[in-house]
Amino acid sequence: MSLSIRPVLRSLRGLPASDGAGVKLTRIIGSPQLPDLDPFLLLDEFGTDRPEDYLAGFPQHPHRGFETVTYMLDGRMRHKDNHGNEGVLVPGSVQWMTAGRGIVHSEMPEQEEGRMRGFQLWVNLPSREKMTAPKYQEYGPDRFPEVEAAPGVRAKVIAGEVAGVRGPIEQPATAPTYLDLRLGAGDRYQHALPAEHTVFAYVYEGSARFGEGQDAATVQAGELVVLGEGDLVAMEGRDADTRLILVAGQPLREPVARYGPFVMNTQDELRQAFADFQAGRF
Repeated sequence: MSLSIRPVLRSLRGLPASDGAGVKLTRIIGSPQLPDLDPFLLLDEFGTDRPEDYLAGFPQHPHRGFETVTYMLDGRMRHKDNHGNEGVLVPGSVQWMTAGRGIVHSEMPEQEEGRMRGFQLWVNLPSREKMTAPKYQEYGPDRFPEVEAAPGVRAKVIAGEVAGVRGPIEQPATAPTYLDLRLGAGDRYQHALPAEHTVFAYVYEGSARFGEGQDAATVQAGELVVLGEGDLVAMEGRDADTRLILVAGQPLREPVARYGPFVMNTQDELRQAFADFQAGRF
């Protein structure tokens, strides 16, 4: 029985946006053109050499009901929360924060000049886990294995598995895969994922071709591709130094009630989140 290649469903370019105290970024998931991609709620790319675009940072703000995933490529970001946790994200590090029933935190640049670059992904939590205790999975760059996924193809494994090597992030609810892949021109790679998982890739340097035959498409830097059902993600680098993130997860297929930093299942739960935050119960 031959394995099927996931077809390209659509590709799109992110939209300019700002968040926090005016940090400039590109919103790829979470905009009108792609409001969500179950279980993923948002994907932002931030990347600038201009300090005025990032210095204001993300002052204290609350979250409830989902997870935030920050992957730093360049720069340093200090985070603090109202539970006494504090640390600095350096280049190559990842913070996978489960907000659960509520957390108030800040993310502020630990630099006044130079390049600040990375991604923030929001991952939904199932209804049974929305009110769990907040927690972090936070690791420096040395904790993420890098393997040769195929000839000429390097994979940094944040979550999931490549060539028998697993990344350190674990989340049974959505069983995520999060890979940072580097390919040269003409380098090919096929990655197996559970057939029911939602899958997307975002090319942030160079270009790559996904799928095969009539279901294939070439994706440029700054574009996201949504892949359909199948057994394998097939890709080929089209530029000498192509870099992309490949992300997948188990869809939750639950109702989503969302407003700003709160993501619940019903409007009543949203109202309760606001009431709890205003009463200082986070």
